Amino acid sequence: MSNEYQRDENRVHLIVYHLVWTPKRRKPVLVGDVGKDCQSLIEKKCLDKGWTILELAVQGDHVHLFVRVWPVTSAAEIVKECKGVTSHELRIKYPFLKRMPSLWTRSYFAATAGNVSAETIQKYISDQKGQ
Repeated sequence: MSNEYQRDENRVHLIVYHLVWTPKRRKPVLVGDVGKDCQSLIEKKCLDKGWTILELAVQGDHVHLFVRVWPVTSAAEIVKECKGVTSHELRIKYPFLKRMPSLWTRSYFAATAGNVSAETIQKYISDQKGQ
């Protein structure tokens, strides 16, 4: 990860979140084409919002997102946006997902990169992809 600060007219900042969320009842539904489409939707949402994905891993039963954002963007907003678009689009494309009461649980994990180096988080997420 580049540790270069982002700048605009009034701010200098480096805001990076590590986010993890899971499907309802931790069902392993994010496999094959569902997982690929989930990843594409998250990538598109982040691009549209101007968020920089540093690492993204869609596992069968959870999503890891390591993302760099603007100071006005909360972890809750990122998760809400990503869960919203993926739930809506994936449930349209894959009708078997409609059998679940909802695609995602309400909960999520969020941490800043402050206590652990960004490289450590990136390595952890990359290692998860190999499982």
